[in-house]
Amino acid sequence: MLFTHMVEPQKSNRLNTVLKAASDPTRRAILTLLAQQGPLRVTDIARRFEMSLNSISKHIKVLEGSGLVTRRTEWREHLIEVNMAPLSEIDQWFAELRSIWALRLDALDAALKEDHND
Repeated sequence: MLFTHMVEPQKSNRLNTVLKAASDPTRRAILTLLAQQGPLRVTDIARRFEMSLNSISKHIKVLEGSGLVTRRTEWREHLIEVNMAPLSEIDQWFAELRSIWALRLDALDAALKEDHND
């Protein structure tokens, strides 16, 4: 199958990073928690999960690497907050997929109408 539209390599790498980070259920739960509660300390996040602080910190580092969360420091506190901007790349990718399917369905509709008229 020949792809007529290829995603830019840099954009594709960012999308891959975001999708990989969001593929883990614990990381999705962290994102949901931060979206609902607002910025939280790492220790506050860790209290919500049955795993070590070190494990939660590793999940947060993956989310930071993808840009899905940011860390800011207030005095001695490290606050983690959700960043929804990278999700726009996923939305755009799905929009492209929907447009491809719309074109295919339009072509199928035209072919069916042509067969019906013959």
